[in-house]
Order: sequence, then structure tokens, then C-alpha cells
Amino acid sequence: MILTVHPASGGIHFAERSPRMIKLTAVAALAAGLFLPLCAPASAEPGTHNGRWSVELVTETGLCSARYTYALAIREGHVQLISGAAGAQVNGHVGADGSVGLTVNNGTASGTGTGRLRAGSGAGTWKVSSLCSGHWTARRSDTRTAQAD
Repeated sequence: MILTVHPASGGIHFAERSPRMIKLTAVAALAAGLFLPLCAPASAEPGTHNGRWSVELVTETGLCSARYTYALAIREGHVQLISGAAGAQVNGHVGADGSVGLTVNNGTASGTGTGRLRAGSGAGTWKVSSLCSGHWTARRSDTRTAQAD
């Protein structure tokens, strides 16, 4: 397997993955995508955490670079990537209680993130397949209703 990290764009690219690993990654991403929406409480009020957020990922174990910074927008509980990784697709949800569930796909690599947001900050953990993992912190950077650029 070849790992290429692009610090300027925050991108991580993988090549020469085995078909079994690709299947496991796809199954994990699908399972996370099906399960994470169930984590939000039924009485959740959308929009509680609307706005732009600056998120920093810190690697604790594995082959990834030490830090990554991303800008995300939350609108009515849905998470959108504004900047930080060219080609990445982010799917996620934030419940009214602040619970966060994300899946990120970039090429053949996929990852998950979970945690919690409160008023103007948040924290949680992240993992990219079995290659690396760590923690994330977030700060609200704009309290207006967010729209991806």
C-alpha cells in the first residue's frame, strides 16, 4: 500500500488497496452511514448548531500527518465541508444535543468521526480505516446560518 499525504491541501491518498480492504472499508462506511442518523434524539431541534466551524484533527496513532485543519458548515443538523481536503466528501449529522457523527470519503480512503458540540466548541475522536486515529477539537467561527461556498 502507498500512502501519500498532501499537507497543503490536507489530503491523504491511498493506492494499491486489496479488494478485501476496499470491501471492509465500504461496509464500515455504509454501516456508519446507516447507524449515525439514529444517534440523533427524536425530539432534536434542527439548527441549534448552525454556523461555520473550524475543526482541527490531531493524529495520535498511525501513519497520518500530525495535524489537519478543516472548515465545516452546519445547517439544520447537516454537515458540509467548506475547505480543507480537495476531493473529500463529508456526510454527517449533528443532533440538537450536539452529538456528532461523520463519515468522510476521499478516493479509496474513508474515515469516521464522533463527538459532541456545545455552545461554541466541541471535541471527539476520528479514525481513518486502520491507518491512523486521533482526536478533534472544534470552535464555532460564525454563528450565522451556514451555507457552503
